[in-house]
Amino acid sequence: MANSHLHSGVGARFARLGAMAATLVLGVTALIAVASAQAPPAKKPPPAADKKAATPDKQQAGAQTAWVKLCEKATAQIKDKDGKDEKKDLNICLTHHERLDGNTGMVLVSAALRQIDGQNKQHFMVMVPLGMLIQPGMRATMFPKNLWEKLQKNEKLDKAEESKLKGIQLDYTLCHVAGCTAEMEATPELLTDLKSNGGLMVFAIGASGGPVAFPVPLGGFDQALGGPPVDPQKYGEARKALMVQIAQRQQQLAAELKKQNDDLQKMQGSTAPSSLPPPAKK
Repeated sequence: MANSHLHSGVGARFARLGAMAATLVLGVTALIAVASAQAPPAKKPPPAADKKAATPDKQQAGAQTAWVKLCEKATAQIKDKDGKDEKKDLNICLTHHERLDGNTGMVLVSAALRQIDGQNKQHFMVMVPLGMLIQPGMRATMFPKNLWEKLQKNEKLDKAEESKLKGIQLDYTLCHVAGCTAEMEATPELLTDLKSNGGLMVFAIGASGGPVAFPVPLGGFDQALGGPPVDPQKYGEARKALMVQIAQRQQQLAAELKKQNDDLQKMQGSTAPSSLPPPAKK
């Protein structure tokens, strides 16, 4: 399995902030609108079901906009040029997308760009649920906007269109109770691709050995990355509202299931014989 701890060593607060994208404990924007439930990801991209997930910013800019920027100040213990430990205040930002199951609140997939003040390198991270094979790593296919639209409509691409797709490879670095995260350095080329393309189709290898697809729309990534971070208070309020709606939906589904079971038992009871026939007289 992948390492069970953050390997960048920037301190506990950075780990907590990283968890917002990597473990997806948080994942709604200040302007969230809760959609209806989404089924778990299938081995083939499910464009129709994908639009039904609980996604951020749906009210603001449509189902394909689901990115939010979160920033936090953190104090990290790092090595100075002489190798001595010193404390340094850092600003850490995550521009991330996540998709939740509207029935359970389970995170289906997450992607994030991590930026740390004073560090030239940025990293792109994707998290998928537990149960995936770690050794093969994770790969993703970048789709231009017009081809991403075709994919959402379940339209087949021809060979000329397939030649325009770009593949990337990510290595797993972290596993935890919410899932496993793979990442790669966000080079200038990758950043340009993330800003200009329509979406990513992420492929992880399931326990059965077959690929499992996770769609990640890129609409809104550029605006979120270049804009200011969301207001923490509104962010918290939006997340609370989302969790309340998901809890209500769970209660509704449980009540519907109970009613179905009760109706079935009544139906079976009405068709069963009311009593045994009397014994035959000798």
